[in-house]
Amino acid sequence: MSDPFPYTATGMSGPAIDAFAITPDDAIDLAQITRALYSGAGGDLAVIMQGGGAVTFKAVPAGVILPLRVKRVMSTGTTALDLRGLV
Repeated sequence: MSDPFPYTATGMSGPAIDAFAITPDDAIDLAQITRALYSGAGGDLAVIMQGGGAVTFKAVPAGVILPLRVKRVMSTGTTALDLRGLV
């Protein structure tokens, strides 16, 4: 498959180029910091932001993409399911 933009840098406002499944964990950081999070099934989302702050986003709807730079998704306080990290 050809890519008409092989030399274009991906900026933070551009589309994600990859994704990975997230298993919430209170002690282990994600393999990489996200540029956004996708929640396939809604609920609460407890995260540690890239800058170190802890925050819980309440009642995140299903199917939403949140433009968050996150280094950890906590199992305690997270009820949202089918989470994906976008990079």
